[in-house]
Amino acid sequence: MDSKIETLLEQLENKYKLSDQDVTAYLEGLLYSGFVPYWDYVNLDTLLTLQKPKTTIKDEMIFIMYHQVTELYFKMILHEMDQMAAVDAEKSFMIERLGRINRYFTILTDSFNVMTDGMDREQFLKFRMALLPASGFQSAQYRKIEICSTDLFNLVDKNHQSQFNEHGSLEDMYKFTYWRAGATDIDTGNKTLTLRQFEDKYDSELLQLCKDSVNVNLWKKYKSLNDADQNDSQLVLQLRNLDSNVNVNWPLAHYKTAAKYLARANEDVAATGGTNWQQYLPPRMQKRVFYPKLWSAEEIENWGKAWVIEAIKPYQS
Repeated sequence: MDSKIETLLEQLENKYKLSDQDVTAYLEGLLYSGFVPYWDYVNLDTLLTLQKPKTTIKDEMIFIMYHQVTELYFKMILHEMDQMAAVDAEKSFMIERLGRINRYFTILTDSFNVMTDGMDREQFLKFRMALLPASGFQSAQYRKIEICSTDLFNLVDKNHQSQFNEHGSLEDMYKFTYWRAGATDIDTGNKTLTLRQFEDKYDSELLQLCKDSVNVNLWKKYKSLNDADQNDSQLVLQLRNLDSNVNVNWPLAHYKTAAKYLARANEDVAATGGTNWQQYLPPRMQKRVFYPKLWSAEEIENWGKAWVIEAIKPYQS
C-alpha cells in the first residue's frame, strides 16, 4: 500500500478514536456514497428558486437578485467579524481580515451600478409600489455589521449623542440609534410601518448583539493591541477604509440611486419604506463615524462632502 495512504489511514483512525468511533465503518460508507457535483454543493436548484418577484414587471427580477447578492456579501463580512471577535487581537490577523471585509464592500459598492444604471426607471417606479412597506432599511445584517464595527455610542443619532457617553447604558443608547430617525415620519414624528416591523422582528436580537459585542467589537479589539501595533499604518488604513466604506461609499451608492429614480424637480418621491432618504442617506448629513479618533477634526468636518458633490452631479438635472 502507498505510504501516503497508510499515513492518512492512521491519521483518520486516530481522529475517530477521539470520539470512540470505528474508522472502518466510515470507510465502508465511502463505498456507497456518491461524488458531490457542483450543483449539489451550492444547492443550485434551490438557490435559483428563491427569486420570487411580486409583479410581472421584468426589471423587478434584477432588483430582487441584487439584494439577495448583497445579503450574501453581508454574511461573508459578518463571518470575518465573528472570527476576529472569537480570538485575542493580533495585528496581522486583523489586517488580513479587515482587508477581506473592505474587499467585499468595494465589490458591493462598485457593483451598485447594477441598481443605479441597470434598471428601467419607469419599470422601477411601477414595481416598487408592490413592495410596500419593505425596504433595504430592514437589513438586519447591515445593522449587525455596524454593531460589530464600533462602540454603540457611535451609532447613536447625532442629535442625541450629548445625552450619553461612551460608557452609557446600552439599552438606553440602543433606543436612539441613528437608523430609527431614518424611518420616522418627518411631519408627525411617528414611526413608519417599516420601522415597526423591523423593531418587532429584530430589536431583541440586535440589543443582545450590542451586549455581546461591547468588549469584542472591532474598535475594542484594536484598542486591546499594544501601542506599536495600534500605530501600524496598514492596520489604521484598513480601519479607516472600513469606516469610509460603510459610512460613506455604501450609503452614497444608495443615495445616487435614490436621486436618479426618486428625485423630482418639484417634489421627491418617497422611498418604499417611508424612509426620509434625503436626510438619511447622505453621508455629509449623518456624519456617522466608527473611529473618530483615527480621523482629523477637518476630515470629520468635511465627512462625505466631496464624495456626495461629485457622485450626484450626473443625476441633478
